[in-house]
Amino acid sequence: MCYVDFMEIVKTHIDGLYVIKPRVFEDHRGFFFESFNNRKFEEEIGSFNFVQDNHSKSDKGVLRGLHFQIQNPQGKLVRVVSGSVFDVAVDLRKSSQTFKSWLGIELSASNKKQLWIPPGFAHGFLTLSDNTEFLYKTTDFYFPEFERSILWNDSELNILWPNIDNVIISQKDKLGLDFSLAQVYSDQ
Repeated sequence: MCYVDFMEIVKTHIDGLYVIKPRVFEDHRGFFFESFNNRKFEEEIGSFNFVQDNHSKSDKGVLRGLHFQIQNPQGKLVRVVSGSVFDVAVDLRKSSQTFKSWLGIELSASNKKQLWIPPGFAHGFLTLSDNTEFLYKTTDFYFPEFERSILWNDSELNILWPNIDNVIISQKDKLGLDFSLAQVYSDQ
């Protein structure tokens, strides 16, 4: 059987966090790419069962996050299908050598990159353009009673967000905790 490699999976400096770059086929009709391949995902990253797909739309300057669940932590495979975001993942795994480390990456409809964020991370994004549509697959269901939020501008994490005037943040995210006070995911 012939197996064509339709995507490149790139390790980041944070263990378990991967950038996925699809191979895009373009011509005068448009483009085609494989956005997910379970066989390739399992070979390169591991076996995960995705149980829920989410889709959000935001205007420029909307910041969502940094969210995580203290029970039933979610792994997320995220991508943008319209517009662009600065996407951030923060390692909350206390036993990890990269605990408290963060990665920020631009995901956009034009670059078609995806980010795999394993369970045990906080996640957030800032929209860089109007009418941004963000999709993500999760490995566990959303449980509002277990959701927590870390302040997006926490001084201990010192995330270098892009400069956007008039950032739009929900009341819930404005009430996020400082990292030092947050009850973060603990490896058990």
